[in-house]
Amino acid sequence: MTAVGHGPVREASQARASRYPIGILLAVAAFLTATTATAAMAADGASSAGSETLFVAELGLLLLVGRLMGEAAQRIGQPAVMGQLIGGLLLGPSVFGLIWPDAQHALFPSSGAQKSMIDAISQLGILMLLLLTGMETDLQLVRRVGRAAVTVAATGVALPFLCGFALGEWLPAGLLPKPDARLVTAIFLGTALSISSVKIVAMVVREMNFMRRDLGQIIVASAILEDTIGWVIIAVAFGLAAAGTIDLWSLGRAVIGTGLFMVVSFTVGRRIVFRLIRWTNDNFKSEFPVITVILIVMAAMALTTQLIGVNTVLGAFVAGILIGESPILTRHIEEQLRGLIVALFMPVFFALSGLHADITVLRNPDLALLAFGLIAIASIGKFSGAFIGGKLGGLSRAESLALGCGMNARGSTEVIVASIGLSMGVLNQNLFTLIVTMAVVTTTAMPPMLRWALKRLPLRKKERLRLEREELDAKSFVANLERLLLASDGSANGKFAAQLAGAIAGSGSKPTTILDLTNGQREKKAAKPKSDRASERFEEKGPSAKSAGEDSEWEVRTAAEGSTTLEAHRDEERPGTVDVITRQQELISSETVAGEARKGYDLLVVGIAKTRNPKGGFSKDVSLITKGFEGPIALVETHQSNLDRPVERYGRILIPVNGTEVSRRAVEVGLTLARSNDAQVTALYVTNANANGGNRKSAPRRRAIRRTEQAVLKDIGELADRYDVNFRSTTPANMAPDEAILREAKRGYDLIVLGVSRRPGDTLFFGNTAAAVLDRSETANLFVAS
Repeated sequence: MTAVGHGPVREASQARASRYPIGILLAVAAFLTATTATAAMAADGASSAGSETLFVAELGLLLLVGRLMGEAAQRIGQPAVMGQLIGGLLLGPSVFGLIWPDAQHALFPSSGAQKSMIDAISQLGILMLLLLTGMETDLQLVRRVGRAAVTVAATGVALPFLCGFALGEWLPAGLLPKPDARLVTAIFLGTALSISSVKIVAMVVREMNFMRRDLGQIIVASAILEDTIGWVIIAVAFGLAAAGTIDLWSLGRAVIGTGLFMVVSFTVGRRIVFRLIRWTNDNFKSEFPVITVILIVMAAMALTTQLIGVNTVLGAFVAGILIGESPILTRHIEEQLRGLIVALFMPVFFALSGLHADITVLRNPDLALLAFGLIAIASIGKFSGAFIGGKLGGLSRAESLALGCGMNARGSTEVIVASIGLSMGVLNQNLFTLIVTMAVVTTTAMPPMLRWALKRLPLRKKERLRLEREELDAKSFVANLERLLLASDGSANGKFAAQLAGAIAGSGSKPTTILDLTNGQREKKAAKPKSDRASERFEEKGPSAKSAGEDSEWEVRTAAEGSTTLEAHRDEERPGTVDVITRQQELISSETVAGEARKGYDLLVVGIAKTRNPKGGFSKDVSLITKGFEGPIALVETHQSNLDRPVERYGRILIPVNGTEVSRRAVEVGLTLARSNDAQVTALYVTNANANGGNRKSAPRRRAIRRTEQAVLKDIGELADRYDVNFRSTTPANMAPDEAILREAKRGYDLIVLGVSRRPGDTLFFGNTAAAVLDRSETANLFVAS
């Protein structure tokens, strides 16, 4: 479709795109000239200062070429890492070395001291890339897909592994770096041919909008399993290579050590990593402390795997998986770390990998024939293995065909494996070049093949229903909350707030922190005149700070366990769990909550005894608590004193709606609570348009209002169905919103959930409608403020 009036813009865009290759050439040529001159001066200087200058020049050139070639690759539908790899080939002996060999050797000398500087960046880049790969590994997806992913991964690894192993056993001795260690090289080749690149597979599946389709999930989950299995085998192979000999002791140490490491990591290690990240996030005041602890965890686990006799790559990969599963600020952490890795380590590493490969060796007919055979064996073995696995997993022929196409991309994973093998002496330069060539060919062929295969697959009814639910979850308020903060005391309001926090937390295992404000309440009451007998009675009978905090924690856990997780597949729902910590506060102030809020929370739930001001509106304590929190707030008022027993169940919930995002958030919170309590929800459609002159409006205007009302109630009905809650709706006629809410509430509701917006000022104020409901309602109230 052509947009009217945008011709010049489109022409300018096309002109820029057509000039893009010229811009690349000019930029690279200019930088090559400058860096070559720098290299010559550094070589003449032969000093440490000259070495550092050359190192900076090398780094800058690798970044420039890697970024530009990666951008060019993406513009033609190929992965960026392939462009970065080709950029390295251009800078290496394959192209630049042929055109201007003296300049290439001056810029990238083979001397040990100079080469080790840039190689150190490459080795660190391997660990960082595996850390990021682990963080992007979704084990929940593997569990969700189940049988099909397991069968595809098993056959997709076994068949190409056997082909690669056989190739390693038949290779001429002249191609082996260590002929007496042929078994290790054969194991390595088998593993190299069997691993798929999760990054490349996920990129194409996401681009085709297949990431949430059933087959898309099976493809990605299979790649994840293959990646994990492959890194374990590689780690064992490297352990054997490091031992120098192949014996039962070396093999047993590598296999048993790897098994123990995996078991400990995914049990005790998972909890340790989670607590380390949370403790660092909550206690350090310096910038980016969580990034530092992530890198320390990666280093510690990498060193652990090295000590048990396998390679550091396994430790970095598993560390990434554990960090990616941490529920504390996962999106925030990933964005910060991804920027560093993608901007620095990725282009440098892949450009260096291409730099180390010399494709001129393919002028040798024997090596060219071997390269062709390697590509054929890798492609046929992987395609056949994935196809057979798909059929065994119950997939159709078309789905199994798409699986075979998708699994044939090696990409970044293959290059990482080859680079490690070269550095450890498992591969020589020729084998390294052949594997890199195979990785480039299979990876560039995969995207068009997978796109062709995926277009042939129709959408099933069950799959469509799941996608609709996931689409609702993607824009959901409650589903995207990551961490909750509960400010409560031992009052009835505090207990209800704890129940609400538990219901929300249990819907998605969201970590919750409790600010126990009982001490602050007791101190304030003790400062009142002795004539205040009610306060004296509270001090005598009220719970201690410790018991109130424990009671709130018990309420949160009980409510979470009584809930079920909200899953797109209802048969996957399970009892909710929640990680809870309690912090006791000596007094109530805006800084109390503000200081805790800076640690990263998505929702503040407030429940304290003194919620209302006797003169109207909210109390000073509530204003102080909420003033320090800039995010969404859920504030409860049960109309019960501290000594009363709170209502244990809210069977009928009233939610006023008007089509705004604020009211929709309140609907989600209300539905979450209703789902936990098996309650009935009534949506009351209220707008200011109904307040005055509704009958005097023109017929088109009335029809427009009616269409809006129907659309709003339909959206809420879909949400209620998503939450599996009993739902009905009603609409008052020609009434102000507050009057409509109060009148409907008198019909026997236990709770009103009202979406509101905070107004500026030192005193908490949600508007006149909320004020009227707070002061005049006889039911419990829950205000959800954005």
